[in-house]
Amino acid sequence: MAKKKKTTKEQCPADFTPLEGTVLKFKDKKEKKGRCPIWINEEHIEYEIELKNLQIELMKLQKSMKAKGDRILALFEGRDAAGKGGTIKRITAFLNPRNVRVVALAKPSDTEATQWYFQRYVPHLPAAGELVLFDRSWYNRAMVEPVMGFCTDEQHKRFLKDVTLFEELLVKDGIKLFKFYFSVSKDEQARRFEARKTDLLKQYKLSPVDNLAQQYWDQYSVKKFQMLNESNRTIAPWTIIRSDNKKQARINCMKHILSNIEYQDKLSAEKLQPDPKFVISGIDEIKHMEKNLFDPENLRG
Repeated sequence: MAKKKKTTKEQCPADFTPLEGTVLKFKDKKEKKGRCPIWINEEHIEYEIELKNLQIELMKLQKSMKAKGDRILALFEGRDAAGKGGTIKRITAFLNPRNVRVVALAKPSDTEATQWYFQRYVPHLPAAGELVLFDRSWYNRAMVEPVMGFCTDEQHKRFLKDVTLFEELLVKDGIKLFKFYFSVSKDEQARRFEARKTDLLKQYKLSPVDNLAQQYWDQYSVKKFQMLNESNRTIAPWTIIRSDNKKQARINCMKHILSNIEYQDKLSAEKLQPDPKFVISGIDEIKHMEKNLFDPENLRG
């Protein structure tokens, strides 16, 4: 019997796109016409299974929120390319869009620039049964704006004094508030910026500010330290997500949310326990920064 030949990559359908984390293995198309067998990394399979299970839990949570009228607000902050948007995308993927909203505001209009700073965020706060996720929030005034010169020193200082009062009002009114800071290393951020330049599906993420993110790395670190010191409070604490590993950042962010809210048919606490290597409290991050603020090699983003 003649030995079968393996097909080449060019023989695979032109519109075929492998899953993230897959390795292709091509065979004779006569064996299974029109199909392209693939090998998938075990780590990727484990990730997809755990992700699906957590997304099911989020659907349970949404059902419970609607029944009880709960309001949940999650803020996603961090340096550019830290993985905020990808995590938000996985959280909302299978939720009912009628009860979940993603808020990603553009720069303030001329009119908004004359208003009370928090005013343009208030209309987007959750109503009963809603989950609202801010892809960057009022904390723009804590890091991006002062570093880039988009606000004055006085406006920055006033924000840090007012934000704790504003968030206290939200929490006391019954809103469950999560504040996530996605921490990416300088080298990983640079690698992701380079990837954006060549990936047509990610080029929309490129912005003029990206070009300055690495240059102003230390300035951002100082503002991050100030932000955590002034706004990490018991009533509205920060949760730091180590995000050099995007998949683990997504999984553990979801676990943190789910483990802190009660809902019907919830998985066991053990299965929803975040990994302390990826989820750090705000106070622990402050201690880390106090120790390493002037040691860039050990300071995390």
